[in-house]
This record gives sequence, C-alpha cells and structure tokens, in this order.
Amino acid sequence: MKALLDRARSFKRHVDFESGEYRKLAEGQNPEVLFITCSDSRVIPALITGARPGEIFELRNAGNIVPSYGQHGAGGEAATVEYALEVLGVQDIVVCGHSHCGAMGALKSGDDLTALPGVDAWLRPARPELASVLAGPSDDPSLPEVAQRNVVNQLAALRSYPVVRQRLDAGRLRLHGWYYEVDTGSVAELDDDGRFRVHAG
Repeated sequence: MKALLDRARSFKRHVDFESGEYRKLAEGQNPEVLFITCSDSRVIPALITGARPGEIFELRNAGNIVPSYGQHGAGGEAATVEYALEVLGVQDIVVCGHSHCGAMGALKSGDDLTALPGVDAWLRPARPELASVLAGPSDDPSLPEVAQRNVVNQLAALRSYPVVRQRLDAGRLRLHGWYYEVDTGSVAELDDDGRFRVHAG
C-alpha cells in the first residue's frame, strides 16, 4: 500500500497537467466506448487498449456480469449502461471476459460460497445460463469456454435494455465481445459466426 500511496502523492509531478490535454478533461468527458469487464486486478482496460484518459467509460464487477433489464440488484450496472448511452452517447460497448477468472472458476468448480453471500447472490443468475459449459470437464485452468460463453450471455443481457435495443435497431450502437488472456496478452474477438478469434493487428 505504501508504494501505491507514494506514487499517488507524486502523480501530479510526473504528468503535465499544465498541458491542454489534461485541462480539457475538466470540461467534460467524451468516451468512445463503454468497456464492461471484470474487477480482476490483472485486467486493465486502458493498458490493453492503449486508451488515454477520457476515452473509455468503464463498468467493472466480478465476472463482468450485466444483470438483465429490470432484474433485482441491477442498479449500478443499469445506471452505468443508461448513462453511457443516454448522456455520453457512446456508440460501442465491449464486454470483455478473461482467462483465469475467479468468478468463472468458482462457478465451474461449484464452490460453496455460503461464506461469501454477496458473491453467491451475484453469481447465482449466471449459473443456469452457463449450465452447458459448467457441466462438462475442463483440463484448462484458464477456463476459456466458460469465460467466453459468459461474454455471449452478457451481450444477450445487454440487448434486454430498451435503451440498447433502440440504438441497435437504429444502427447507432455496436456490441463487441472480447476474451483477454492474462498470461499471453492476446485479445480474441467474437465474430459474427459466434466464435472467438484473434485477429492480426
């Protein structure tokens, strides 16, 4: 913690806040994308995408889950989606799952989460939707099949929001599914055929 605090205290000395770029941030934000991903400390959207301050509006939670519209307990997620679209006018939403995800691992292994009632309640709605991939065996500790299926499910949940459907129907919004491998840095994108592929950059 001390190292983080020291870096925070000296941050303004290492960044040129006198330049126009940072002063302009005080005037408001105009992000290009709503980036929905896991709270996992190894997944850093700005690092993965090379985004500058103000370019990404982030929604992070355990397992990059988007509760369906109207679902109990969806307050923060629903508010973030609505604000991103209605106020900020973002035209792209990325749902980014990742390898070695603790939330997906807990679902796959059927962990007893009674000692973590908040986590258990949060992940409970995802279980039935992932049933097909949770039941089969997996020799891969990174659990790509579970994390990728979860991304597809969360994109479907996004489509349950009226504000999302309206913009999709009007051609004013694009949804993207990504899968990030923490040990290789590769990003696979969900193609129209429902497969995740790494595209040459």
